[in-house]
Amino acid sequence: MVALLLFANTVFAQRATNTAAPASKTLTITAEPHAIVWIDEIRRGVTDASGKLTVKNVSPARHSLRVRANGFKESTVPIMPGKSSATVKLVRTTDAAELAFQEAETAREQAKDDEARQKAAEAYGRALKLRPSFPAARVGLARILLELNEYKEALAEIEAARRSRPIYPEASAVEGRINHEAGFDEEAIKSFRRSIREARGFQPETHVGLARVLEEKGQFTESIAEYRKALDQLMDSEPVIYQLLGAAYERQQKYKEALAAYEKYLTLAPNGSFAPAVRSIIDQLKRDADGQEIIP
Repeated sequence: MVALLLFANTVFAQRATNTAAPASKTLTITAEPHAIVWIDEIRRGVTDASGKLTVKNVSPARHSLRVRANGFKESTVPIMPGKSSATVKLVRTTDAAELAFQEAETAREQAKDDEARQKAAEAYGRALKLRPSFPAARVGLARILLELNEYKEALAEIEAARRSRPIYPEASAVEGRINHEAGFDEEAIKSFRRSIREARGFQPETHVGLARVLEEKGQFTESIAEYRKALDQLMDSEPVIYQLLGAAYERQQKYKEALAAYEKYLTLAPNGSFAPAVRSIIDQLKRDADGQEIIP
């Protein structure tokens, strides 16, 4: 997640009031080695050298499983309720546009500087030259243009993606991020809310993006609600959101709630990149929170 602070993609169904949540399960996926795996459009990891990936905290309901490996045609299959394993057999592809798109996606994820990002953008350009109507490549290009601070060009790619795919939650989520980075917060909020509508509420990346905009505007209660929606949907697969939630509670001076969120982050990611800083914050919060009661 790099993806998620950068917002990787996701969203989840809300639990019904007064209804016990079904127990989560572990799902073992078998595919090609080093294949990227999405469950319900939420990226859950990459298969190992043997082609296996074990995903924790998967609800025992019907899910959509999407798998992509370089050199193969992407595949999406259903996972029936209660399944504890799934095997996805990918077929090799010679589609030049698809191969260029895969090259671009790999380059974008590995890019550490603007020179590498520019090369990723060129790879997307090659894919789009081969297949102009390629919404996923348009959105990928928009993401890399956002990282290059080319906001106008990035928005143009989102508009082009929508011409081929009018209802596209991920495109609307990326549009929200672009507008936010460009300083157009009201437009960003509209884009994020559109993404949530298009995804029928299931779009964690969007809830996090909306939460950050609302937090910056001082709307802490609304921001915290959006972070919690993302957490409910992600089933603890992205610990960094607990760090963001803790910071929002701190700004609201709800120190015990902040403490609980930070401690949850450490439980899920004891060796995470934010762990040392979070431990220092927790030491201070334990003093600040003295005498307060956590609001359920």
